[in-house]
Amino acid sequence: MEPVLQVLALEPTSQVLGQEPIVPLAILLLVILVLPILFERLRLPELIGLVGSGVVLGPSGWNLFQNDLSIINLLSDIGLIYLMFLVGLEQNFQQLHQSQQRFWGFAGFTFFIPLLMGILLGRIFGFAGNTSILIGSLFTSYTLLTYPILSRLGVVNNPAVNATIDATIVTDIGAVFILSVCLSSLQTDVFSLPQILTLVGRLIIYATIIVVGCDWAGQEFFRRSGDDEGNKFLFVLLSVFIALMSAQFLGIEKIVGGFFAGLAVNTVVGAGPTKDKVAFIGSVLFIPVFFVNLGLLIDVPAWSGSITTFRLTLLVVVGVIVSKFLAALLTKLCYRYNWLEMLTIWSISLPQVSTTLAATFLGYRAGLLSTEVLHSMVALMLITSTVGTLLTNPLAVALTPTPLAEPLIVNLPEKLIAEKPINFTIVVPIYNPHTQQYLIEMAALLAHPEKSKIIPLNIATAAARMDAPQLEASLKKSELLLAKATEQSRSLGIETVPLLRIDHGFASGISRAAREQKASLIVMGWGKRTGLRSRLFGNVIDSVLWASHCSVAVTRLVESPQKIQRILVPLENLTSPVLPPLKFAQMLADTNQAQVTVLNVCDRRISSSKIAARRSQISVLVSQLDLPNPPDIQIITHENVAHAILQAARLYDLVVLPFVRNYTIPGGLVMSDLTTQIARQLTCSIVILREAQNTQISSIPISVANTTSPV
Repeated sequence: MEPVLQVLALEPTSQVLGQEPIVPLAILLLVILVLPILFERLRLPELIGLVGSGVVLGPSGWNLFQNDLSIINLLSDIGLIYLMFLVGLEQNFQQLHQSQQRFWGFAGFTFFIPLLMGILLGRIFGFAGNTSILIGSLFTSYTLLTYPILSRLGVVNNPAVNATIDATIVTDIGAVFILSVCLSSLQTDVFSLPQILTLVGRLIIYATIIVVGCDWAGQEFFRRSGDDEGNKFLFVLLSVFIALMSAQFLGIEKIVGGFFAGLAVNTVVGAGPTKDKVAFIGSVLFIPVFFVNLGLLIDVPAWSGSITTFRLTLLVVVGVIVSKFLAALLTKLCYRYNWLEMLTIWSISLPQVSTTLAATFLGYRAGLLSTEVLHSMVALMLITSTVGTLLTNPLAVALTPTPLAEPLIVNLPEKLIAEKPINFTIVVPIYNPHTQQYLIEMAALLAHPEKSKIIPLNIATAAARMDAPQLEASLKKSELLLAKATEQSRSLGIETVPLLRIDHGFASGISRAAREQKASLIVMGWGKRTGLRSRLFGNVIDSVLWASHCSVAVTRLVESPQKIQRILVPLENLTSPVLPPLKFAQMLADTNQAQVTVLNVCDRRISSSKIAARRSQISVLVSQLDLPNPPDIQIITHENVAHAILQAARLYDLVVLPFVRNYTIPGGLVMSDLTTQIARQLTCSIVILREAQNTQISSIPISVANTTSPV
């Protein structure tokens, strides 16, 4: 026994780690958990931390990992395919039909100018024609790394910004086509025009069959089987496997199949829980491992000691920056954008992350790209992602239009907020007896003093047999909860109609009952959504927010709603949903004799004239509501919107926030929206309001649900 221990003690740490696959996996999970949080607080792209961790842990650093570890290579290959799958999944073809088609001009400029620049650099350094074309294709695409900034500042709808966002569809598809042609050409010795046309024709046929076929099959399948989220998830997996197998059979690179699989299921899945789950699985594990593995390939001594690598890196970075600038400049001249819009377009199109790194990794593994090119592209990613983010923030702040009151009045409906509907119904699903009192009180305050009714609802989950003992016990428990809720509602002077429903799930039961009862609003109890189970499979709140026909208010009440006297309604920007949270707060305040404050946080760099104009616009907006007790308006400047709102919220009893969906960067890393960030840290009562889908603000639908369920 002692000799064995002595031998193990003498072995290098890296060898011991290499013999135990569970050890590097544990270290990887720790890195993926900690580094993104750290770099987010440093306001740096998380990708930099992941790639840098690979360098530190790899042969160039502590030598804990080798780039040939089977567990890392397996997860990395899955992450590579997942990365391109999400790039395809995030493309929004419906938005292209609705746009002004200006993106075609910028897409052409930002694709062909960098392509020619990359080919030229490749030839200057003596690379073959195939390699030079592949290098050029690496310059063409860009990642919308700055989208959360644009959304937060409310400039997404600017024509120039919108065209830049839409153009990513064209550049990504073009880059993937060139990558596939270059890799397929390795199978033959001749790179001729007939060969290129043959490969392109085969790719077009393959892409058409996958995209059209999967879309048709999905539409037909769900038309016959129903719109079940579990079936949608399985359909996504099946589509990916079919696309990958078809690509491999035709000699096409697998990541190309993953990309077109994402395009294929985009329309079928749509925006909903399934898309969030699919993105979460890749974002939380596989894609971060790919970036860590990419860092393992970097040889820092060779990078720093090679003049050729330094020159190539310098010219690659300068070439991309200059070519993207020229593309933005030509777009400005063609569409008569101003200089500020032109610079914003340039900064948005700078970050080279998802498609660029995936193509670089494949080209390097196939032998088309040298180590020097790999190092240059990693440096390009680090520099452009940082510079693009740093430039976009001040440019987008300056691009924020000066609010004008007159256009606002023109765009508003003649009667913006109608009176509360006569049949104002509040459905109150009950599950947790400890919190239902506050929910009933909240519903009563919203219903009072109009002639409205509350429908306490309890969902008894269905069993295989209707006479099952489990169902009988569930029904008895439901009846007791409904009796208590009915007594509480009637003691508050509100008409009450209890409802017991048998359904296979809590979320579907709530949504269907609210629709059947023609509910006007859904207010749900706060449930746990940070655990792995909730993030992966979703929870009641996620499903109801997505499926309900009416507005949904998710509440976390730390005290009785009857004690609420000060209500804060933060407005991140004036393009976000403003009126529904404000009307909800005012409905509560009118009954409770409370005071509502509208808070808008501006960037410190916004001029005083724009701040004054913003105050004027908010005043006009509030005046259109024709409220008996107009809310106070506060505008403060701060470099961090979330911190400013959290500081201001200390003086209030309730904060009403709009529901904004998370945005997933087409590189797989999830960016938390402002609402989620604030809700996690607030200590007072919270209401997160999602307005009714496809309805006017004048008919805010409501249901109140207590959903701390085990689902």
